[in-house]
Amino acid sequence: MSSRFLSGGSRQITIAAAAAGFLTFTNMWCTQALLPVLGAALHATPAQTGLTVTAPLAATAVMAPLIGAISDRFGRQRFIAGAALLLVIPTLLAAASVNLPMLIACRFTQGLLLPFIFIVTIAYIGDELTGQATMRCAGIYTAGTILGGFSGRFIAGLVTEAFGWRAAFLCIGLLTLVMALVVGALLPKERNFKPVRGIAGALRSFPDHLSNPRLLATYAVGFGVLFSLVTAFTFINFRLAEAPYNLGPAALGSIFVVYLGGVAISPAAGRLAAKHGHRAVMAGALALVLSGLALTLAQPLWVIGLGLLLVCCGLFTEQAIATGYTSLAARAAKSTAVGLYVTCYYVGGSAGGTLPAGTWHASGWPGCAAITAAVQLAAFAMAMAFWRPLGPRG
Repeated sequence: MSSRFLSGGSRQITIAAAAAGFLTFTNMWCTQALLPVLGAALHATPAQTGLTVTAPLAATAVMAPLIGAISDRFGRQRFIAGAALLLVIPTLLAAASVNLPMLIACRFTQGLLLPFIFIVTIAYIGDELTGQATMRCAGIYTAGTILGGFSGRFIAGLVTEAFGWRAAFLCIGLLTLVMALVVGALLPKERNFKPVRGIAGALRSFPDHLSNPRLLATYAVGFGVLFSLVTAFTFINFRLAEAPYNLGPAALGSIFVVYLGGVAISPAAGRLAAKHGHRAVMAGALALVLSGLALTLAQPLWVIGLGLLLVCCGLFTEQAIATGYTSLAARAAKSTAVGLYVTCYYVGGSAGGTLPAGTWHASGWPGCAAITAAVQLAAFAMAMAFWRPLGPRG
């Protein structure tokens, strides 16, 4: 690869990758701040409206193990740019939904397309860039995903407050179109891609991964991370929409500013794990999550916000170290191991949007916080039991 391509081309790739990450997670999470409004407009219960969060997560979980193998065979750029453009269709159709099942179907369709963008973008960065350019692009891509997750919730809440939830989907759809055009215009066709006929081989590696106790423990941690994140930020919305807070969609969307704490803490988590070991950092992350959950039981809104910030910092720390440990613990076929991690991660998110609904009806937010704490403790126990050192400080 020429040095000219590395300088000019890497800038194009970085901008396109950031746009891809942004549009992916803007769409993934855009309904989470709208659940009380959707429930009232579509005459649905919290458990039913929670399916608008669960549907794209479940679809992503289904697709994730296969996406890496498919792109390894057929290429990268065409999937990223094509899926980004196609994503506009179900997003705009969601605005025209006449009932909740149609909205859920649109959200599920979004979830089928999303992994073609974010999973393949990670592979593309690894193929096309080297050295410092890879690290810079990966860091900016990660920042784009976090900013997208915040923006989807915040923009949807703000627009819903002013113009209604259908206008929110129209706005997200137009924003997706702009970002998709940026990706299509700037992302160069892959130059270093070498197609492999590895789909069958990748599938044959599944039994090896699923018999590796270190990986199974890591998958449990991934399940627990997104279960906890979705449970916390789905059902806290219902609490804050009720008296005495009575927050509207815009205010509920602004709560997600605490996600930006993940931008600062994620890079530090990897360095701490390298220095002190994964289990020690996992213990510190658990302490942050449990402390944050305890604070959310208080009444003052600012204390609840502080608690949610601590929950975010702890969960993003767990996510960072679990992702890194996956590649260390996999004996072979590492990309497939990561794909299985992503599946467990999004299965956890799917469960977190639906399973605690009965507890919410029975005991409100304290019950949901207790379930979150229990899942966190179970994941921590798995990590302590099986995250044995893989190096000098593993």
